[in-house]
Amino acid sequence: MHEGDSCCLPFSMGAIKEELEKQVAGVYVRSLEIGSSVIQDTLNGFFMPIDAQVEEACQKIAADESLQGGYNAMGFSQGGQFLRAVAQRCPSPPMKNLITFGGQHQGVFGLPHCLGTKGVCEVVKKLLDYGAYESFVQSHLVQAQYWHDPLKQQQYVEVSQFLADINNERDVKNETYKENLNKLENLVLVMFSNDTMVVPRESSHFGFYALGQDQVVVPLQQTPIYTEDYLGLKQLDADGKLTMLETEGDHLQFSIDWLVENIVNVYLK
Repeated sequence: MHEGDSCCLPFSMGAIKEELEKQVAGVYVRSLEIGSSVIQDTLNGFFMPIDAQVEEACQKIAADESLQGGYNAMGFSQGGQFLRAVAQRCPSPPMKNLITFGGQHQGVFGLPHCLGTKGVCEVVKKLLDYGAYESFVQSHLVQAQYWHDPLKQQQYVEVSQFLADINNERDVKNETYKENLNKLENLVLVMFSNDTMVVPRESSHFGFYALGQDQVVVPLQQTPIYTEDYLGLKQLDADGKLTMLETEGDHLQFSIDWLVENIVNVYLK
């Protein structure tokens, strides 16, 4: 799950799969394809409602006999928060470790780069310009569903079809989200220190703008999600199960050596 990419291209997600199979003896790696083809998978990253994508992912995981004893999950870019939704909504089979790379856990307020084709990106820009919180845009554009405007916090909480729900920011809290996330053995959040795609980049660590402005970013520990423990992140942190990593580079730019040393050898072996 990654905007503008596909599950299975040999030079991207396919290369990660190949490296994991090389590094971890006997490992089974499943790249989730959302839709029935690589092209559909790529387009769905822009235009298929996130809740439907998460539901499809849950169904495919539940139907995979090789995953029934539990599995580790790696989510790249928007796939990070999508797989977190899987952990919170679909606890069986159990997700053990969730590792997200450049995720947008507190959403984005800006889309400086678009990884799709020129035509797709033009549609995305026009829809966001029209208004991310308009009902039509919310229903038809994936990126609008994790658009987080710190100047319009109440509107975001009320109309965001995905992020406000999965971050448990509505008045009525979903306690099962908290319970399920705390079943993880580890939640590992990777931020890219020179990320020019995730705005603000600290969203990869659950940091975000202090409300009412879009200049000052506060870390997770100073946000209501943590202080009021909407999701159980404070508990995960207290239990030593929340890890924040940072690596040099722009969005999703990391070396295989870094991946092996910091992720594979620590969490996947």
